[in-house]
Amino acid sequence: MTAKEIEIVTVDGKADGVLFEAEEKRPLPGVIFLTDIGGIRPSQHEMAQRLAEEGYTVLMPNIFYRTSRAPLFELPVQFGAERTNQRIKELSASLTPEAFEKDATAYVDFMGLQPVVGAGPMGVVGYCFSGALALRMAAMEPARIGAAASFHGGRLVTDDASSPHLLLERIHGRLYFGHAEEDRSMPKEAIAKLNAALEAWGGRYESEVYQGAHHGWTVPDLPSYNSEEAQRAFEKLKELFARTLG
Repeated sequence: MTAKEIEIVTVDGKADGVLFEAEEKRPLPGVIFLTDIGGIRPSQHEMAQRLAEEGYTVLMPNIFYRTSRAPLFELPVQFGAERTNQRIKELSASLTPEAFEKDATAYVDFMGLQPVVGAGPMGVVGYCFSGALALRMAAMEPARIGAAASFHGGRLVTDDASSPHLLLERIHGRLYFGHAEEDRSMPKEAIAKLNAALEAWGGRYESEVYQGAHHGWTVPDLPSYNSEEAQRAFEKLKELFARTLG
């Protein structure tokens, strides 16, 4: 597996990123890996490469390219510190639903042009902040996104007209949601509302709570990392993509 730095032309500029591809350059199912709010860094690189090694060509774009190129933080990140909180606000403010919807098409178009990406449906996975973005991408590109996964995704259900759960009727692919048992950005009440919306939607999906897991449990460089539950999440992701992208 090789990793190469790339640039993607979007409506609003150029997004830097990393493309993971097989050394023999053969076409494999394409997957778009959307990072958490911390952006491209060693832990996300490790997670994306591990997924690619399962037999996928994986694109990890810098979804915050409007603000700056990767890396977005000086490592190690001190969550809770005022400087970090201010940076998070700056990054999230730059990526509105309208902005990402333009990017989503650009990322899918980029993958569609790569000779190392097969002609079949693609997958997308998002973590924390980007769990909602994975859902939004599946709605923007229903003919090309065959599966979307969200792990400890935040604000999947809100009172806003742009709430991600309102996009379900536009989605054709299979969905997976892995929720933390304790998550202020997606409390139990919000999970219940999402599950009701999923049932009304009637598509193919799975939504489950990881007992004992806290927000960010799948990411190795976060304090909430839970290796056992992170492995279970990875197995679920592998199962989702194997059923839909193979």
